[in-house]
Amino acid sequence: MEERLRILLKRYKNFKEGQSRILVATDLVGRGIDIERVNIVINYDMPDSADTYLHRVGRAGRFGTKGLAITFVSSASDSDVLNQVQSRFEVDIKELPEQIDTSTYMPS
Repeated sequence: MEERLRILLKRYKNFKEGQSRILVATDLVGRGIDIERVNIVINYDMPDSADTYLHRVGRAGRFGTKGLAITFVSSASDSDVLNQVQSRFEVDIKELPEQIDTSTYMPS
């Protein structure tokens, strides 16, 4: 267990310091971390609530940077949560276009 924790902390530190560009994580990383320069968050699964969604996608675009969130919606319950997010936070989340303008999530 100690070795596993040591490895996880090292990977987290590498990501936080910009030495690693991709971090695959569970909901554990969805709250309470402040990492600069996160441009894109991809939700492979839809969170179970609008609050959890906000915490997950809130990792991107912090500290005055731009960010993009992509979420896979694959069931009626996923659609329900997406509708809750749009209603609660008064946003219109669009389907992913074929081409994404990099200026929406990358600094100029």
